[in-house]
Amino acid sequence: MPTYEYKCLDCGTRFEEFQQITDPPISSCPKCNGKVKKLISAGSGLLFKGSGFYTTDYRSESYKKAADKEKQSVTKADSSSSKKDKKSKDKTQAGKTPAS
Repeated sequence: MPTYEYKCLDCGTRFEEFQQITDPPISSCPKCNGKVKKLISAGSGLLFKGSGFYTTDYRSESYKKAADKEKQSVTKADSSSSKKDKKSKDKTQAGKTPAS
């Protein structure tokens, strides 16, 4: 059921009413019994819950391609830095003489 927002034309009180769509609009203010006007409100945000409603489900193709490219470059950088670390470790161990 939607929530409707009203404003009293006499006292200026603003209030909300939780009504069915088929209910007639409220005609009098709950505070002063003055005439009220139904306001157009922004409504509430729409929230989808459950599987299949993720923010990344409907990304554009260009966004997906850019994200894949970035992911691949990060993966390559990580693997090349680990190879360099291994080579430098091997060189330092090669220079050491075993203790007798």
